[in-house]
Amino acid sequence: MQISFTNDVESGRVLYPLGRVQAAASWHGTAQAGDGEDCRKAALQALIEKAQEFDADAIIGVNYSYDEATLAELCAVELRRVSASGVAVKLARAA
Repeated sequence: MQISFTNDVESGRVLYPLGRVQAAASWHGTAQAGDGEDCRKAALQALIEKAQEFDADAIIGVNYSYDEATLAELCAVELRRVSASGVAVKLARAA
């Protein structure tokens, strides 16, 4: 699976878009967030798995966003998760 943070792939082959995909890492407390690298990796892995369900060869235009929520029933706990999104594409086969 090729991953690109731009709208191009390394091979330069023609792309056929399959559709936008989105996935997220699990919720965690903001105090546990650290630098967020593990959360971004988990979100990207979930995104790859989602794209594979559609038989995609690559995901282009990958970006990350953060969702936040506060649970105030018992105590104020701030939660955060990382979401990843992009466009799943099929690459043209060489002739």
